[in-house]
Amino acid sequence: MNTIVFATGNKHKIRELEVIFSGLVRINTLMEIGLEADFEETGTTFLENSIQKAIYYSKKTSFPVVADDSGLEIDALNGDPGIYSARYFSPRMSYGERCRQILEKMAKVERSVRSARFRCAASCAFNGEVIGTGEGRVTGMIAFDAAGRGGFGYDPIFYYPPFKKTFSEMTMEEKNQISHRKAAFEALVEQMLPWLQAQ
Repeated sequence: MNTIVFATGNKHKIRELEVIFSGLVRINTLMEIGLEADFEETGTTFLENSIQKAIYYSKKTSFPVVADDSGLEIDALNGDPGIYSARYFSPRMSYGERCRQILEKMAKVERSVRSARFRCAASCAFNGEVIGTGEGRVTGMIAFDAAGRGGFGYDPIFYYPPFKKTFSEMTMEEKNQISHRKAAFEALVEQMLPWLQAQ
């Protein structure tokens, strides 16, 4: 089985990716191969950030490297937090506090205009060359109150109408049916498979 390195320190993302890539590849983390998570995002889009990150780490290891960038876009906030999702308001602020701040900012926003989407872009690079990319999105709305104990990040305030629950209220299986990350990585795997099979 081929081994890839997933360039993230986020244990929740790793767990999701292990489910998505189950049986296809073995996943190592940066820590497991002795690399520090020292990449600084400078791109202007999710895709640009994921490509830059994958290329950066692929020059430091002999394994193919998969990297992603994802975030929440809220229409009532002109697309914020977008690519700044992980550092919105303050890099030191917890996601719980960010969720509370967003709900406060949107306290008077009516249900009909609370539309939002999670977006993800994923890329794979080997020896500094891009093997493939994929993008995904899931559309929902910002809840009026945080709900649920599962998930991570902005999941407690992202309400998905077809399931009538927030991402934090979903099981892993439910979330992986429709998540932006699954869509992005499935598109990436489709591009990667010919390369993986040739190794």
